[in-house]
Amino acid sequence: MPLNVPGLLVPFHLLVNPRLIVPHIVVKDIRQIDFRALKKAGYRGAVFDKDNCLTLPHHDTLIPELQDSWRECREVFGEGNILVVSNSAGTKQRDAGGILAESVSYHLGVPVLRHASLKPSYACIKGIRAYFASLQAPRTDSELIIVGDRIFTDVVLANRMRSNPSSPGPLAIWMTRVWKKEGTFMRWMEGRLVRAVEAWSEPIGSSGLGSRFRDGDEGGQDMNLRRFVKDDEVEGEAKVGGSKHEGAAVLGIEAGGIGRWVWERMKRS
Repeated sequence: MPLNVPGLLVPFHLLVNPRLIVPHIVVKDIRQIDFRALKKAGYRGAVFDKDNCLTLPHHDTLIPELQDSWRECREVFGEGNILVVSNSAGTKQRDAGGILAESVSYHLGVPVLRHASLKPSYACIKGIRAYFASLQAPRTDSELIIVGDRIFTDVVLANRMRSNPSSPGPLAIWMTRVWKKEGTFMRWMEGRLVRAVEAWSEPIGSSGLGSRFRDGDEGGQDMNLRRFVKDDEVEGEAKVGGSKHEGAAVLGIEAGGIGRWVWERMKRS
């Protein structure tokens, strides 16, 4: 299996900008994402990871439990406005002939990006932008959500797409459910790093990602994050609203920092 050099270089980038690894919303899986609320707030396109997000690793078919949510997502955004960006299917390193990409696209009903450089490289970002710019109704970065289960690839990719510190850029949604265990140590390390950055980096209100969490409009988009997480419980997991612990797990509040600030603001709204 080829090394993901862009991913391995992320820790060095964190020395300059540690908040690259901080997601805007944390959910268990896509069933907790309110796609209709996102569309209403101005989001018009979506980028999804594949493995442990929509499919099991090394499988091409949708995880059965996600059927209803995936159907809703496709109905809300339209199939052409959804793009699967994987570090397996569609890559030059692991799918040179494009057979995996064709199979995944067939089973999921949406296009799969063909890219020569793995996430979260800037070359991959260029490919994503080129795809959405080519649509009949082009989509800008600030109209996208990026959903994935890995911090060093999916979340960093989303945050790198901010053209400058004051640009809203895409909404980074991190999913914590692992449908099939892989990369256990790396996932643990990524989670610990996110907690550390939330606890010790610059406070909300300063420049950087923190500005994405304030209430009200930014770039024409309502950034009250609560409305983007469904109230439905997922297999007994916490939900938004209710007691102190309900919803806290959904937004990663137990770690404190940014998540805690968002949750306290939500309770007062």
